[in-house]
Amino acid sequence: MLMAYIRRGSKEYTQASLSLFLGGFVTFSILYTTQPLLPVIAKEFNVSAPLASLSLSLSTGLLAVSMLLAAAISDSIGKKKIMVLSMFLTSFLALLTAFSPSFITLLVLRALLGIFIAGVPSIAMAYIGEEFHPKGIGRIMGLYISGTTIGGMAGRIFIGVLSDIFTWRIAVIALAGLTLIISMIFGMSLPKSRHAGKKTLEWSYIFNSYKTHLLNKRLLALFFLAFLLMGSFVTLYNYIGFLFMEPPYELSQTVVGFIFIVYICGTYSSVYMGKKADQYGYSFILKLSIAIMLVGAIITLLPSLIGKILGISIFTFGFFGSHSIASSWVGEYALQNKAQASSLYLLFYYLGSSMVGSFGGYFWLHFHWIGVIALILFLLLIGCTLVLAVSKNQRRTSVFNNTSD
Repeated sequence: MLMAYIRRGSKEYTQASLSLFLGGFVTFSILYTTQPLLPVIAKEFNVSAPLASLSLSLSTGLLAVSMLLAAAISDSIGKKKIMVLSMFLTSFLALLTAFSPSFITLLVLRALLGIFIAGVPSIAMAYIGEEFHPKGIGRIMGLYISGTTIGGMAGRIFIGVLSDIFTWRIAVIALAGLTLIISMIFGMSLPKSRHAGKKTLEWSYIFNSYKTHLLNKRLLALFFLAFLLMGSFVTLYNYIGFLFMEPPYELSQTVVGFIFIVYICGTYSSVYMGKKADQYGYSFILKLSIAIMLVGAIITLLPSLIGKILGISIFTFGFFGSHSIASSWVGEYALQNKAQASSLYLLFYYLGSSMVGSFGGYFWLHFHWIGVIALILFLLLIGCTLVLAVSKNQRRTSVFNNTSD
């Protein structure tokens, strides 16, 4: 007998939608905990900015790889079980980081956190696609993504304010305590998977689907674009805190934390630019979004604080628009095994966060803010060439298809 889908208006719908919002909130509030704390971590453990950034880069790098494994084993273990376990272990590891006696211990715990945190982002979207009625999927997907955005923003602000009032360790303990409570609510309220029967792992099939996508030139270009976009975005946010806590700005940890409120620009742009892409085409709006990022990055070179915040806001608007369109374009080009294509996109996306995020620290050390921006501009210009290559390929395919008809 076919199990019923979760439909809008039912009690299950309310519980499931709230749970998924909370799942996104917990995951991303914890993942980016150390980003606003990088200057504090560097000072307390007496390490450089690039080394301090490893507390974030190790988490995102291992998250990227672990997502592939978590997605592969979810059908054999159960999606809800993996998500609940992921959230509890993530919250517990976050709590342990607050008691790190050394920088090495902090890095080890953040690395483990990156592995276990993968259970939610790699599975939540698949759960939505399987359990909710097709007519309500878009709304629920938007709610989950808003949870990730709000979680990332609120977590940074929460940590920034509490670390200023107390210490960064107390701030992390408070956030971990909150996410443990939320994880319990998630576990009790999320309905079990009913449409995903247990399957045996077929590694050869999974490997071949990944291989097929990596041999697709257009998809590969979009994967590398994800690497460049996220690398640029995280690099800017990793080192803006160092800049703002130096003379002549000398902002407090609280104010630096509140800088992340500009994420609201991204929440709006991901929907707005997505609609424009449907209207004017992916290629044009994606190039426009990257151009907006370039303009925003250049504006941050202005000496005034207001100018820099304006630049960050414009850059953030452009980034979320670019990410929204690029990820949608992947779904269009992946004719089969779309889940594996999305996993590869996210793999490159988080590897960009991890690798470029730390690499950018050397530009900060040797060339200060102008060096960071020079790196970002270079990466975005490469990104523009990738979009042009994908567009050119698309035109050739269209011409070929029209000729064939």
